[in-house]
Amino acid sequence: MEEDLSNRPLDNLYVCLVTLVLALHKAPPPLVETSPQAAARAEEKFQDVERAVANGQPATLRIDETELNSYLASHLTLEGNGAPKQATTGGAQGAANGAGPTPQEVEQMRSNVRDFKVQLMDDRVKAYVVFDVHGKDMTLQLEGRLGAQNGYLRFEPVSGQFGSLPIPQSALESAVQRLMDSPENREKLKLPSEISDLRIQNGEVVASYK
Repeated sequence: MEEDLSNRPLDNLYVCLVTLVLALHKAPPPLVETSPQAAARAEEKFQDVERAVANGQPATLRIDETELNSYLASHLTLEGNGAPKQATTGGAQGAANGAGPTPQEVEQMRSNVRDFKVQLMDDRVKAYVVFDVHGKDMTLQLEGRLGAQNGYLRFEPVSGQFGSLPIPQSALESAVQRLMDSPENREKLKLPSEISDLRIQNGEVVASYK
């Protein structure tokens, strides 16, 4: 039987439209708690570690989800607090085409961040990011494991999605690898020389200082 190809263009258009709608659909933010008290606790923990390191003593820093989000909320200057910038839609288009965003596209997203929240789950971290694309909010979610390797921060992605559109695992791993290996980002991922280990353990960020 001869295959009917007449509907293929419509099928392809439908797939493209569904993909675009999913990519542009803003995912709801995770429910994370923040408070001035938690931010103050995080500040005190950082100061305690700094004093120990200054005295030549090893130390371990433990920050839970509430403390981390509170600390970030009090220290990050996000684009949502000012006038929006312009950004390319290349990242969303790349995800729609099955390819991860380039390091340049990720850097553009970072510079247009309007909201940032972090969930800590067992040994994994999940980041929720809202960024501006031509005046429209888009969301990016990344889940994975943090670690330290040869003095640099490493991230092993487990899953990711633009809006409600899942990013293929192979494309996600390739994008993260390019991001971490690119010369312009290499130094940004360098950990302080005092940190010997970094990981997520039992829902906390654990950093070991030597």
